[in-house]
Amino acid sequence: MRTRPLKVALLGCGVVGSEVARIMTTHADDLTARIGAPVELAGVAVRRPSKVRAGIDPALVTTDATALVKRGDIDVVVEVIGGIEPARTLITTAFEHGASVVSANKALLAQDGAALHAAAEKHGRDLYYEAAVAGAIPLIRPLRESLAGDKINRVMGIVNGTTNFILDKMDSTGAGYQEALDEATALGYAEADPTADVEAFDAAAKAAILAGIAFHTRVRLDDVYREGMTEVTAADFASARGMGCTIKLLALCERAADGGSVTARVHPAMIPLTHPLASVRGAYNAVFVESDAAGQLMFYGPGAGGSPTASAVLGDLVAVCRNKLGGATGPGESAYTQLPVSPMGDVVTRYHISLDVADKPGVLAQVATVFAEHGVSIDTVRQSGKDGEASLVVVTHRASDASLAGTVEALRGLDTVRGVSSIMRVEGE
Repeated sequence: MRTRPLKVALLGCGVVGSEVARIMTTHADDLTARIGAPVELAGVAVRRPSKVRAGIDPALVTTDATALVKRGDIDVVVEVIGGIEPARTLITTAFEHGASVVSANKALLAQDGAALHAAAEKHGRDLYYEAAVAGAIPLIRPLRESLAGDKINRVMGIVNGTTNFILDKMDSTGAGYQEALDEATALGYAEADPTADVEAFDAAAKAAILAGIAFHTRVRLDDVYREGMTEVTAADFASARGMGCTIKLLALCERAADGGSVTARVHPAMIPLTHPLASVRGAYNAVFVESDAAGQLMFYGPGAGGSPTASAVLGDLVAVCRNKLGGATGPGESAYTQLPVSPMGDVVTRYHISLDVADKPGVLAQVATVFAEHGVSIDTVRQSGKDGEASLVVVTHRASDASLAGTVEALRGLDTVRGVSSIMRVEGE
C-alpha cells in the first residue's frame, strides 16, 4: 500500500462540502483501505473564511480557489459550490494543473458537460459526477458502466425531492399548492426561493444529464422541455384519483421507436397507482429505467441533503483515487450516436383534459368532432353538471403534443366551451 497520501482540494464547504470533509476525517482508515493509499484534505476554498467549521483545520481554509486548484500537488478537486462560474473555470483549471475532478454541479454539467469532458480527456483526467443527479442513489455509474452493454430506451423518474414532497402532501391531505409549499419550506425541504425546484429547472438539468448518458448523445439543458408544477390543483388530484392515478413531476428521457432521435422533458403527469413511481413518497427520489436486455429497473432513495449527497461524492472520490493509483482514467463522455433531440411537439403520449362547457344537448358531439378533426382519438369521456354549466373530462389515446395543442385551440373557439381548466399528460402505461 502506498503511504504518500493523495491530496484533495475541496471547493465549497456548505451543507454538502462540510459532510464530505467530515466523512473524509471520520472514515479515513476505511478510505485508505479501500483506495490503497491515504487521502488528505489539502485545502478548502470558501467565501467566508471567518465562519467556524467544526473538524476542519483553519489553516486549510482559503478564499483563493484559483490558487488552490493550481497547486501542482493536488490529485483530486471536489467541486460542490454549484452554479456556472466560477465553477467552470475552476474545473478546467484543475484539469490543466493535473487534478481530476469530482463534481455535484448539475447546472454546469447540463449546460457545458461536453466541453468539460473534452477538457478532462485532453489532459488525461477524470470527471465524475454521481452526486449531480438523485443524491445518494447510485444512478450515473450504473447507466454509464453497468448498463454500457445494453440499449436503454427510456428513463423516467422523480428527481427532485422538494416537488415530490409538495405533490405527495397535496395528494395525501388534500392541501392546496401554497399550503403544501409552506410546509415544505418550514421543514427545510424547500428553499426560501423555491423557483429552481417548483418551476422544474433543477429537474430539467438532471434530465439533460440522464438523457446524454442513457442514449450516448449530447443533450443540453436547452434541449429539455420544461414545465413546472405550480398550476397543479386539488381538483387535478381529484381527477387523477378518479382514474386510479396520482400526480408526479416526472423527468422523461426517451429514444424514438425508430431509434433515430431522442426526447427529454420534465412536467407534471398522472401515473397509475400500480406504477412503482406512484408509491414514492415525501422527499424521496426514484428513477425507472427500461432497456432491451435488463428490462425494467428502478433506483430509489434519498435524492438530496448533506449526508446522502456527500455519500455519492465520496463514492466518486474513491473511484477517481483508485484510477489515479492505477495510472488510468474511468469512462468519459460517450456521444457516438449523435442523435437529434426531437421537439416537444413530436412527443406522443396520453392526455387528460378538463373542460368547462355549457350543459345542453349537442356539446359532447361538438367536442368529439373537434378531437376527430385533429386526429386525436378519445379513450374515455366523463360529464357532470347542473344549472346550465358542466364539467367535461376527456382522456385521449396516445397523441402528439402538436396535435393536442391544435385540438385545444379549436376547442377554445367553440361557443359552448367556457374554458379549459386543466391539461395533463398521462404516463407510465
